[in-house]
Amino acid sequence: MSLTLATIRAAHTRIHPHIRRTPVLTSEALDAAWSGSLFFKCENLQHVGAFKARGATNAVFSLTAAEAARGVCTHSSGNHAAALARAAKLRGIPAVIVMPSNTPQIKVRNVERFGPRILFCEPTQQAREAACERIVAETGATLIHPFTDYRVMAGQGTAAIELLEDVAAPGLDLVLCPVGGGGLLCGTAVAVKSLTPTARVVACEPAGAADAAAAFRTGRIEPLAQVATIADGLRTTIGEENFALIRTHVDDIVTVSEASIVAAMRRLWETLRVVVEPSGAVPFAAIQEGKVDVRGKRVGLILSGGNVDLDTLPWLNK
Repeated sequence: MSLTLATIRAAHTRIHPHIRRTPVLTSEALDAAWSGSLFFKCENLQHVGAFKARGATNAVFSLTAAEAARGVCTHSSGNHAAALARAAKLRGIPAVIVMPSNTPQIKVRNVERFGPRILFCEPTQQAREAACERIVAETGATLIHPFTDYRVMAGQGTAAIELLEDVAAPGLDLVLCPVGGGGLLCGTAVAVKSLTPTARVVACEPAGAADAAAAFRTGRIEPLAQVATIADGLRTTIGEENFALIRTHVDDIVTVSEASIVAAMRRLWETLRVVVEPSGAVPFAAIQEGKVDVRGKRVGLILSGGNVDLDTLPWLNK
């Protein structure tokens, strides 16, 4: 299996009845502030509040009838979990979701409403993977990995196709995308480079979870000994399959501070009137922090999710 423009287009056709074509927002104020033209793809308004609905839906509806009957499972801190639970419910098949014990409650509730079986584990990659292995062995369920599954990557790439279709000529010079495990970035990069080869694709990552940036510089993946970022969706280590695609299709990876992420969340709320979770605010944080030069450029940003606990907004009680 591979990731190509053809597989991304096929995914778009497959999932079209089950996803929302999210809007692309612009702001004269933000354009003036950074002397560029910014186009925000609002996946925070997607079903389950994140782009993950795309990849999970494509994976579930790609299963054969026999595979579907045995159900699906995954491990996720929240957005992929909710997306897979929703997709399984749409197809009428069982789902088992493994979630770290420190998952934000808003994301747990988001999963619970679709009725899957939820198992909590220690908040480590090893514990998550071990739990899924047991489920697959016991039930025969298909593991739908959050980011290394090519069906998932293809589904995520459909957001970039829509972004490019919805931005009027002359198109985009630059696309900014958050990176955690790399599923969204891979789908985005393959779609953009296939449709607009001259456009640059730059990934954006928290400095406190910058394994992808380090791998991009050294050529090898090394899990971080410690990860510390408010962007919980980007705490995971980049996947091997994803990294191979990133080295081919991504032009650069930049990192941003925690303060910049919080400031970006607030600025987007105040200016675009949209709620964006920390992971989704990272690309705009890169602009605010001056990590990418957008002067005179037409820039697409993927706001990947909007699942924020409004009781614990990061700028409150300071």
